[in-house]
Amino acid sequence: MANALVSIQIIPKTNNGESVIPYVDEAIAVIDTSGVKYQVNPLETTMEGNLPELLSIIEKMNEKMIELGCPGVLSQVKISFNPDGVSMDKLTEKYR
Repeated sequence: MANALVSIQIIPKTNNGESVIPYVDEAIAVIDTSGVKYQVNPLETTMEGNLPELLSIIEKMNEKMIELGCPGVLSQVKISFNPDGVSMDKLTEKYR
């Protein structure tokens, strides 16, 4: 069972003020490739899994932005950690 939910809003800096959307799409592709459960929301993406793995994905997302030519990246991260288990479905079931 997953022990963490991690939400990330990644805001890449661009060289010429171009749209960040294509870069954000690439960051989400890093999450998709990882195989963890995730949900894209309007202002952030939430991942579900074990905390070390999720933090590693965030590192890869930031590295990807630099590989794509961004001079820097701002990442806003929220973590819900519970050794007994946590899930997106459990936290949101009453709203569905």
